[in-house]
Amino acid sequence: MPHVVTQSCCSDASCVYACPVNCIHPTPDEPDFLTAEMLHIDPAACVDCGACVSACPVDAIVPQKKLTEPQVQYLQINADYYKEPHEDRSRIGGSATRPALARVTAAPRVDAKRGPLRVAIVGSGPAAMYAADELLTQPGVTVDVFDRLPVPHGLVRAGVAPDHQKTKQVARLYDTISEQAGFEYFLNVEVGRHVTHDELLAHHHAVIYAVGASRDRTLGVPGEDLPGSTSATDFVAWYNGHPDHADDRYDLSHRRAVIVGNGNVALDVARILTTDPDTLAGTDIAPYALEALRASRVEEVVIVARRGFAQSAFTVPEFAGLLDAPDVDVVVPADEAGLDPVSEGLAERGELDHAVTQKLRLLAKLTEPAEGRRRIVFRYLLSPTEIVGDDHVTGITFARNEIVVGDDGTVQVKATADTETIDAGLVLTSIGYRGVPIDGVPFDDSRGVVPNEDGRVLDAPGGAIAAGVYATGWIKRGPSGFIGTNKSCAQVTVRHLVDDFNAGLLARPTADAAALRNLVGQRQPAVIDRAGWQVIDAEERRRGAESGRVRVKITDEAELVALARTAEAPAVRNRTTLLRRKGPLVSS
Repeated sequence: MPHVVTQSCCSDASCVYACPVNCIHPTPDEPDFLTAEMLHIDPAACVDCGACVSACPVDAIVPQKKLTEPQVQYLQINADYYKEPHEDRSRIGGSATRPALARVTAAPRVDAKRGPLRVAIVGSGPAAMYAADELLTQPGVTVDVFDRLPVPHGLVRAGVAPDHQKTKQVARLYDTISEQAGFEYFLNVEVGRHVTHDELLAHHHAVIYAVGASRDRTLGVPGEDLPGSTSATDFVAWYNGHPDHADDRYDLSHRRAVIVGNGNVALDVARILTTDPDTLAGTDIAPYALEALRASRVEEVVIVARRGFAQSAFTVPEFAGLLDAPDVDVVVPADEAGLDPVSEGLAERGELDHAVTQKLRLLAKLTEPAEGRRRIVFRYLLSPTEIVGDDHVTGITFARNEIVVGDDGTVQVKATADTETIDAGLVLTSIGYRGVPIDGVPFDDSRGVVPNEDGRVLDAPGGAIAAGVYATGWIKRGPSGFIGTNKSCAQVTVRHLVDDFNAGLLARPTADAAALRNLVGQRQPAVIDRAGWQVIDAEERRRGAESGRVRVKITDEAELVALARTAEAPAVRNRTTLLRRKGPLVSS
């Protein structure tokens, strides 16, 4: 029986490299890897060896015989991917008796003759940690990771929904990376405030920016600043215990909430708003958020998109998981669930995108909503024109759109004179993200990213390469891909950095590690290092165990700093006790 990739896939491709028969696709060297919504196991080629299960950092791969009822649908989702015409990928470069393996990208080799390499990484989320992992494969490399927050791991900690604990397990990999010799945290340190970009360069050969895209795009409509109107990202940060949002308050007294935008974040928020709080009680959701959800009167969440169903931004796994949420009905009006003319033509020719085909198949599973149950309603072809209310949101007005086909053959929408107002007490926007400029670092305001060529930062959009400055993750490529996509992205950036170091293009640091620690300590006495984070992590887990939860997040900065100061100097594991497999690091 084959193994099956389920909805918690992080797409970091560890399973791809572990598979002895190359039956998991797309692989990082295939063109559709960066756009794929998940990885898929070929049921005809799988030899049921289980190597992929051990390699997966988020426990997303399950043997067919152990699939739970909600997971059974992923057997078909995996199999359907291989029904589309493609080469027999398991034989490319191999033979009938020895299938080729996916091509492994070797870690770049640092020229030891040029001395030890020192790199600063700004940000501590997936992009940053994968970059650190690539660098620390080489002896003598040191990596200093800076984050303005007192806790690491970025969106894995503050963005992944609390009911997706398997996905959050990838943090265990990041902790393994941070345990290596040569790694240090400088948490609660803001670049541009406590230390400058130029000072980082003075203390390191290179600086990698991995700060993500933290600002939400706005609607630009009247009433957007009314109380009760905010971004879905802020709402997610609130229920995830982000220190910046622990004091936020949300009015959940109205029966309906509206989310503008229908990506995965919108689905997460809708699911959390309609889930029985008892099912969240054992997760790492912030205690104050759980209390607020217990008192919530929200019965219906409306998810609104300006285009049609075929252009839905959510992924197949997230949609499938939403449809299986217990005691919640999902509703899509029949007159808004059809395909546009372009998609209909593709469907007739058998060329409709695999993901859209799967979404249509899942849509066909919808049943009639039951009376008295909470519901999530998907609406299409609506563009917001105004958020209405006096001293608080009472609703949002939309213009009805119609599908038009552009001169280039693409699907576009055109607003009509018809309007519709949906009553709501909470309006959340989730229409995309953009990066935020960092003092002293070039920025492309039109794209919301640091200008770069494959990770080498430019001194201006279209300008020359800024020596010693690099980028990875969303601040490099824009808000695209998944957690594991950042691994391939980081590999490219680090390869260029090492090539530049080996070529003698990077200036030597003018100050040593001790000078850096002294400088940061003077500017920010509340800095938290790796040992401090380990104490915080242990305490959060201890509090969680006491209350039957995964962890209880600490959100007060003063308490976090006080805990960190109780840390003793850690015993650093020797690098010889770490083995690097074709995926993440594992202990020997």
